[in-house]
Amino acid sequence: MTAKMKRREFITLLGGAAAAWPLAAQAQESDRTPRIGVLMGLTNDAEGQARIRALLRGLQALGWAVGHNLTIEYRWAGGDADLMRAYAKELVAMTPDVILASGTPASTALNRETRGIPVVFVQVTDPVGSGLVESFARPGGNITGFTNYEDRTISGKWLEILKEMEPSVVQVAVIFNPAMIPMAAYLPALKVAARSAAVELFETPVRDSTEIEHAIDAFAQKSNGGLIVLPDASTASHRELIIALAARHRLPAVYPNRFFPVDGGLISYGIDSIDMYRQAAAYVDRILKGAKVAELPVQAPTRYELVINFKAAKALGLDVPPTLLARADEVIE
Repeated sequence: MTAKMKRREFITLLGGAAAAWPLAAQAQESDRTPRIGVLMGLTNDAEGQARIRALLRGLQALGWAVGHNLTIEYRWAGGDADLMRAYAKELVAMTPDVILASGTPASTALNRETRGIPVVFVQVTDPVGSGLVESFARPGGNITGFTNYEDRTISGKWLEILKEMEPSVVQVAVIFNPAMIPMAAYLPALKVAARSAAVELFETPVRDSTEIEHAIDAFAQKSNGGLIVLPDASTASHRELIIALAARHRLPAVYPNRFFPVDGGLISYGIDSIDMYRQAAAYVDRILKGAKVAELPVQAPTRYELVINFKAAKALGLDVPPTLLARADEVIE
């Protein structure tokens, strides 16, 4: 074989190998199991697990199964803002195909870490005001999802329900963690409702269990008081303490999620949190199949539930009004 022929053969082989490289890369890429990151604001307790089961059921219905064609990395922040930021960095460093974020702090932490990895949020209070999306109809970036409340006048409804349950209430402490939730999202409607009901509001920011105990103990010294607990990962994670303190001081309290009265709280009015995670699976599925996040509109809840714990009402010496009982979606005996 001449040198010229050898050179021609070498170039031909080289060209064939080069052409094969993209095919090999595509095959390797197609063999890679899609990976989801999940950043939960709650602790890994019964409620947190119920939400994850709903997500997994939703994914399974769409053909995804962990260990078969999907892997999931979980991080549980337990209402700790610092942990959320640290876990956001960890998950982004893993470069998953999509990340599910639970709550506003988790979503904003991820938004600071990545503008490339798709993020689906669940239970964000004000996605536009928080700078996560441009609008509900066209999010415009790498993040979209499911908002907590379409109409933030729900905070006024919490006060109305509290007054309906116990008309003598004239002073109300609003319990929230300022690192978890924008109080301004709920305050305007609360102020309107408070003026109408002749109720004095006390904004009560609490960041940990010690502050929660001190704040509620101090407020309990007032007469004819009640509590409104706002929806955030911190109040959810400390719900047993809040419920116990409300019972100890005989304070009627309205909560934003069903799991509060399930765990012994008086009454709740809010979205079906569990079902929202099932719905989020559909967006995760669409993104894994190539949908553009910027074109997936933010979804608002359509179903709210009123849950009453009859036993808690009796312990407080309250007679549940027939009007509330008639509207209740669930009464816990």
